[in-house]
This record gives sequence, structure tokens and C-alpha cells, in this order.
Amino acid sequence: MLYVTDLPETEYVQFYANYIKLAGKKDLISGLTASFKETLSFFESIPNDKLEYRYQDGKWTVKDILQHIIDTERIFAYRALRFARQDETVLPGFEENQYAVTAHANKRTKEDLLEEYQTVRQATICLFKSFCKDMFLQIGKASGANMSVRAVGFVTIGHEKHHCQVIKSRYL
Repeated sequence: MLYVTDLPETEYVQFYANYIKLAGKKDLISGLTASFKETLSFFESIPNDKLEYRYQDGKWTVKDILQHIIDTERIFAYRALRFARQDETVLPGFEENQYAVTAHANKRTKEDLLEEYQTVRQATICLFKSFCKDMFLQIGKASGANMSVRAVGFVTIGHEKHHCQVIKSRYL
């Protein structure tokens, strides 16, 4: 089992440290499963009249944030796959604000977004379950920084938790 406490700081850059911290103490697969259940329940509980709310001009809506969580998880899973397969191609970053503008999340229903979220998370869990111990230790480069496969998994959990905290504090 892989725990965040086993993750040396050399396997990720400082930018991701808070996400790693937010991942909690569960092993990686249990953490992905638990955060999935928590996040799904959280978004299901958000009233429809809050889904397109912005706490400030230019900020994302709750739907935009959910779409961002989905898009980012897809990108992180792709990175983990490439790193696990020892693909040495340096992967580019992505422009999250451009993704938010072009995703048109506010034209989608909550149910549709949550269905996509569930599908993506189930695929992520399946992917990480397929990795053997050595694959989790592989290092790749994305967005100009080195990161291990296992760090990508924990960052996925923490990134999602971070955005749920933002919604709780600024949107609800």
C-alpha cells in the first residue's frame, strides 16, 4: 500500500505540497475512493441556485470548478500513465482558465457533470490499481517539473479537496 507519509519531497515540487498535505493519511487507492464518495456527495448537496454563482466577477462558477476538477484529473491520469510506462517525453502544462472558458460547463446539468466526474474517477482508480510497485516510483516531467506516479495520485486527491474547500468557503 502507498501512503502519503512514504512520499519524499523529492518526488514533487513545492507548488504541489499543499495538495499532498490535503490528501490525508489513507493509502492511495482508499484515498481516491474516499475522496470520490465525499466529493460526489458534496456536489449532490449543492442547491441548483448556487451552481452558476460567482463570488466575484471573473471567478469560476461551481459548475466551472467541477469541470476543472474533471479536466485536471484526466490530465493527471494521463501524466501518471505516461510516467508509469517510462515515457520520457516532457509533457506540457495546460491553461486552466482557457479550459474553463471553452468547456461551457454552465450549459450542462449538474447530473451530466456528476456522471462525467464519476466516470473519470472510476477510470483513475482502475488505472492506479493496475500499476505495480515499481511503476509508482517512476518519475516523469510535466509543466516543467519532475513528479512521481504516486505523487500524481496524491495530488489528484488534494487538488479535488482544495477546490471543495474553496466552494465551501466562498460559494455556499
